[in-house]
Amino acid sequence: MLTFNPDLPQMRYEKIDKELFITNRRRLVEDLKPGAVAVFNSNDTMPTTADGTMPFRQNNDLIYLTGVNQEETMLVICPGFPDKRFREVLFLREPNENLEKWEGHKLTREEARADSGIETVLWLADFQKWFHHMMTMGGAEHVYLNTNEHYRSEIIVQTRDARFIEWCQSKYPMHHYERAAPIMAKLRTVKQPHEVLMIQKAVDVTEKGFRRVLKFVKAGVAEYEIEAEYIHEFIRNGSRGHAYSPIIASGKNNVVLHYIENSRKCKAGDLLLLDVGAEYGNYNADLTRTIPVNGRFSKRQKEVYNAVLRIHREAINLLGSQVVYFDYQKEIEKIMERELVKLKLISMKDIKNQKPGHEVFRNYFYHGTSHMLGLDIHDVGNMHDRMAVNSVWTVEPGIYIKEEGFGVRLENNVVIRKKGVLDLTRNIPIEAEEIEEIMSK
Repeated sequence: MLTFNPDLPQMRYEKIDKELFITNRRRLVEDLKPGAVAVFNSNDTMPTTADGTMPFRQNNDLIYLTGVNQEETMLVICPGFPDKRFREVLFLREPNENLEKWEGHKLTREEARADSGIETVLWLADFQKWFHHMMTMGGAEHVYLNTNEHYRSEIIVQTRDARFIEWCQSKYPMHHYERAAPIMAKLRTVKQPHEVLMIQKAVDVTEKGFRRVLKFVKAGVAEYEIEAEYIHEFIRNGSRGHAYSPIIASGKNNVVLHYIENSRKCKAGDLLLLDVGAEYGNYNADLTRTIPVNGRFSKRQKEVYNAVLRIHREAINLLGSQVVYFDYQKEIEKIMERELVKLKLISMKDIKNQKPGHEVFRNYFYHGTSHMLGLDIHDVGNMHDRMAVNSVWTVEPGIYIKEEGFGVRLENNVVIRKKGVLDLTRNIPIEAEEIEEIMSK
């Protein structure tokens, strides 16, 4: 329960202790070369048309290091600067009376200091003066600049980071430039205890939404009405809303991995695939469940459902700190082949005659089983490394049978331990019989 203090700006979720950000910055500094300066920019406020803008979404690396969720923010870290006060500096947009009338409250220096644990907070207008001092007299040799290097990223627009890189390298061409992204990916892979708590809160809010939907779904309800039930429950529990575009796919729609139209009316006899997660404090849940619209699985639907559930449980049991994702994926594919044979979707002869890269299971299972989760839904980190202790992963096998008009996917979120995992979604119904029982009430 959040407590109300009328003298302080209010937040919709519990405040994160600044010690998390202090620890994150300390871990970053340990990985920088001597004579380093590192710069992190906020994201842009993206335009639509006319004078419209999209909702602001902060750069997750900046959130990770400062907790500041405000546009036009910069963090500069210069561990070797002679004056200790300027070894980490947060630059903010300066509030003014007119800005407050139009956009509301902006962080004061005192508030930013309390949120981030950074003692030196300056206005953005002072950035170039102090950055020039660091670059020329502050001992800076290695300049760490940030980019989005996620292996799935496709960057078309020029980002604030990209514009800063151009400006910095043009103004200071003789410095040695380094990539901050690999260091940030390594740091963010291993979740601190409070980060796991935030993901758990996102999962708990997601659970409330799912349980609400189980009692709401029936024949004739539109997919977008189900989306509305989720968003109502998410926002009333302190979330800003969906962690990603929700997939609410009934009937033949649920064989499409990223179906987001959510426009069809659910029909009796349909299966409804719900890939919906809440965010909480910028951290995310990523849950998938598949339920029967009329509250009862048909015999065939339950056969497929239980096959996916068996794969799901075996996948969870395979996880641990010595596992490499791509080796694990190959094991899941072998398990998938076995279940598809049982379901008479493929045969042993099909498997024997298949060619590498054209395996027959891919007709029914055509995505990876897991990805990292955190501040990003597909969180940063090296997929070729062993799974790090305290990294968070999804587990989401699925079987999609286009010719039978339905698919099933089940997804949980787990924390990797030295042996095995902690399942953050363990309290969310997943057994077919439990789902049927809840829907019957």
